[in-house]
Amino acid sequence: MRTLYTILSACLSVVCLLSVSCTGDFKDINTDQTGITDEDMEIDFNNLGIPLDIIQQGIYFNYDFGKGKNWPYQLMQNLNADMFSGYMHDYKPHNGGSSNSDYNLQDGWNGTDWGYTYAYVMPQIKKLEDSTRVDYPSVYAVTKILKVEAMHRISDIYGPIVYTYFGNEAEGYRPETQQEAYTAFFRDLDEAVGILHTYMDSKVKGPDISDFDLLLDGRPVSWIRFANSLRMRLAVRIAMADPVKAEEEFRKSSGDPAGVFEQSSECVKVSTRNGYQNPLGEINRVWGEVFMNASMESIMTGYGDPRLERYFEPAADQAARYKGIRQGTCFSHLLYASHSKIYVNQTTEPILMTAAEIWFLRAEAALRGWTDEEPGVCYRNGVVASFRQWGADGLDEYLQSDRTGADYVDAFDPANNIEARCLVSPKWEDDASNEVKLEKILTQKWLAVFPEGDEAWAEQRRTGYPRLFPVRFNNSKDGCIDTEIMIRRLNFPADLADTDAPLYEKLVNAFGKPDHAGSRLWWDTGRNF
Repeated sequence: MRTLYTILSACLSVVCLLSVSCTGDFKDINTDQTGITDEDMEIDFNNLGIPLDIIQQGIYFNYDFGKGKNWPYQLMQNLNADMFSGYMHDYKPHNGGSSNSDYNLQDGWNGTDWGYTYAYVMPQIKKLEDSTRVDYPSVYAVTKILKVEAMHRISDIYGPIVYTYFGNEAEGYRPETQQEAYTAFFRDLDEAVGILHTYMDSKVKGPDISDFDLLLDGRPVSWIRFANSLRMRLAVRIAMADPVKAEEEFRKSSGDPAGVFEQSSECVKVSTRNGYQNPLGEINRVWGEVFMNASMESIMTGYGDPRLERYFEPAADQAARYKGIRQGTCFSHLLYASHSKIYVNQTTEPILMTAAEIWFLRAEAALRGWTDEEPGVCYRNGVVASFRQWGADGLDEYLQSDRTGADYVDAFDPANNIEARCLVSPKWEDDASNEVKLEKILTQKWLAVFPEGDEAWAEQRRTGYPRLFPVRFNNSKDGCIDTEIMIRRLNFPADLADTDAPLYEKLVNAFGKPDHAGSRLWWDTGRNF
């Protein structure tokens, strides 16, 4: 498999040096590091296209900043959220077998989400906001929506973030609490949707951004529907932290005449038409390092889920057709290379949002009494949308299935065996308790959101569903992570305490809890009703 183990080990060994340059003094971060010159920006609307391109490539990070395109994504998402969500696992024993998998968290890896987003994405957002606010309001609105999409992911990983005051030296780049950040997210979505509605109703037309639009089709109505759907996502996220605000924001989206995503064909995906390549595909197909997680094996094989063959490849030389790797077992061999790889390749368009997710958000909102819709109807529509999206058969049988998760049997070490944790079935039950109904909704939502680990991890932390396998070995620092409650966040980049101590102190004060991975975020209340 080429000398990849050596190459990747070298990449991981220098990542701390690279991440220091990205997570150091915030004034330096605020200086654009993309290398784009003013002259570059003066040609053929490049002043719009180049920043939009960088921002969109930087959400599901694969921006070519001259230091390698794929390992940043591996560190930013694949070795944390993709694994912590219960979706994936690497077959290699990084750091001698003890690393993020068993909560021996690697600060050099886990600061990259923060570092690269603030070094490359946020400067372009700020630049585009400032340059389009007056002259190109429709582009300004799209930028606001992209800002929310990019930065809610960062907040949902760390908690407090620098958002409203990014680039504002007079305010000292003041961070906001997560509650304040969410309020700002909703405010920005309000502004963006209002501008785009006005733009659609007016006879004045701005620049056509369809050639620059990597996520949708460039049409304002599509971006309004994205903004409304994104608002639903964020509203449900804060359902227990601020239920009044959550319901208010959800109703705002459901009442907008442009609507939300509903059809299975409506997905927010990063287009690969202009040369963007899926970093997960590179890590999977070329590096050979993306495999099924044991929790995914348990639920999908237990359910007999027809989407399984769309998501994963059969295992090689294994008695079971599909095999996953259990997180936190501290294995020190390469035997799991025979297990099931993920379906993604370099040209697979990375999924950021699907219509199925929105139907499950509507199911939960209905369950909470926010709307007059029927939870079971929305639940069924979500499953239908996901099956159609993936071209899977057997929908009617699946919706009537009483099957539950399967026990996990490790192919090489019986000590890793564990009984199934997921004991709800796909069949909707009107007489079930609200908690069971919510578990069904969230389990199917988790299956439908695949392979977008950031969103899946956030929702699993918020609700505890689906029920994932705990780590076998918990090597968290000072036991800060509870084995059963599981990891709740990533701590702020460790080097901030040395390179920008005032900012680090402000972030910790805004968080109001110990800065470790066992501390819950604001929306993570530990209860569902």
